[in-house]
Amino acid sequence: MRTTIDAAGRIVIPKRFRDELCLNGGSEVEIVMRNGLVEISAPAGDLIWNVRDGISFPEIPEGEGLTDEQIRDAIEAIRR
Repeated sequence: MRTTIDAAGRIVIPKRFRDELCLNGGSEVEIVMRNGLVEISAPAGDLIWNVRDGISFPEIPEGEGLTDEQIRDAIEAIRR
């Protein structure tokens, strides 16, 4: 996707990308230059990662995220 750099040196990240990465005004991004390429990425945040049976997954604080029942309901809704 092509975009233009404005006079102040800013680049607009397309809305579709911002939505997918959960970026909003004021969100921080990581910018790195490697081999003549500029890479922009959303930081991973302060997640604590656990490993079980060789699979990595983030630790979700108590009271956040979906319950087992909500996940089962979502799976059943997709199957129908």
